Amino acid sequence: MSDTDNSRRTFLALAAAVPSALAMTGIASAQTEEATTPTTTQRVAVVTGSSRGIGAATALRLARDGYDVTVNYLTNRDLAAQVVRDIEAAGGRAIFRQANVADPVAVKALFDANDEAFGGVDVVINNAGIMNVGPFAQMTDEAFDRMMATNVKGSFNVLREAARRVRDGGRIISLSSSIIKTPPPATAAYAATKAAQVLYSSVLAKELAGRNISVNSVAPGAVDTQLLRQHGEEALRGIPEQTPLGRLGQPDDIASVIALLCSKDGAWIDAQNVFANGGLG
Repeated sequence: MSDTDNSRRTFLALAAAVPSALAMTGIASAQTEEATTPTTTQRVAVVTGSSRGIGAATALRLARDGYDVTVNYLTNRDLAAQVVRDIEAAGGRAIFRQANVADPVAVKALFDANDEAFGGVDVVINNAGIMNVGPFAQMTDEAFDRMMATNVKGSFNVLREAARRVRDGGRIISLSSSIIKTPPPATAAYAATKAAQVLYSSVLAKELAGRNISVNSVAPGAVDTQLLRQHGEEALRGIPEQTPLGRLGQPDDIASVIALLCSKDGAWIDAQNVFANGGLG
């Protein structure tokens, strides 16, 4: 066999081998890329006013559902730290940060701390609020202004940051109150602050159209929390008898509704105010 024939055969063998080699290289590259691409993205929630009551129950529930959670508090650091310890004891991840929601600088710092710890946010629960009640003639300017600063301006501060930061496909939920349906005497100012949550959610849902972010409010009824009990046993009298389900609500009852709205099963609920009150009112 001539040298020419040998060279020709070698060339043909190499030519035949190249496509197979390239194909194998492509498969290997694809496998490497697939192996390094995360299959899931960790979800993250910020819950304001979550050192106790409905906020704490919500933080614990979302952590149980797989969220990393930023717990926010105003004054009670020990309670916030305990919520974080409870989350971590159950295998979750959480941090706690102090912030007065009435202060826009503090709210921005709260979200910055969350982003630094967890890399972003998917769910914001706008829960922080206070309840001052009294007839028009007896409501002081100080009590009125403080409640407006926390419940109305504070909610605006939180929702503004949420609108800027929540990732596409996320959830934003504010806490309203069933008291807005039939407010009794001495509750006008408080009811007004809770009606604001419904309007905020309705407008924000439209502003975030196209990003698959649902924005809703939840309106609890009478829930057995320190917020309600601070007004004395008189505030609780007769409520179970007036409620078709025959009892006061518990923080976990409201946390479950919030968890539903955050889940895939709640994805088609948007710009709504969901009453969760055991049939009261």
